[in-house]
Amino acid sequence: MKVLIDTHIFLLWINGDPISEHARVILENSDAEIFVSVASLWEMTIKNSLGKLVLPSSVGEFFPAQLLLNSFKILPIEIEHLSILQTLPFYHRDPFDRLMIAQSIAESMYIISADHSFEEYPVSLIW
Repeated sequence: MKVLIDTHIFLLWINGDPISEHARVILENSDAEIFVSVASLWEMTIKNSLGKLVLPSSVGEFFPAQLLLNSFKILPIEIEHLSILQTLPFYHRDPFDRLMIAQSIAESMYIISADHSFEEYPVSLIW
């Protein structure tokens, strides 16, 4: 099972904050391949530089450490993702979420998010 996690899920998980039981079981499942989009890393970097998100260390230290600690893989942005993004209806306006939705569609991945507006798109949403 390949799963993409939304930015807020990444942050909740690494901070040990509550998430849904279904999402927790999947993130703890050693058979699941868990991906973090480079769009999430980009979003967190921007929020950190604006002072809207505090990270315990620099992004150059923090992201690699958390990815390794949690056995998460990075999902890069591919041209196919952008092609799907170009055609997505604007049910959701957040550019980072829209890109993750396009990635989920292109890669046939489940996506874990508490954002119910994702349900407007043809994704397999877990929450």
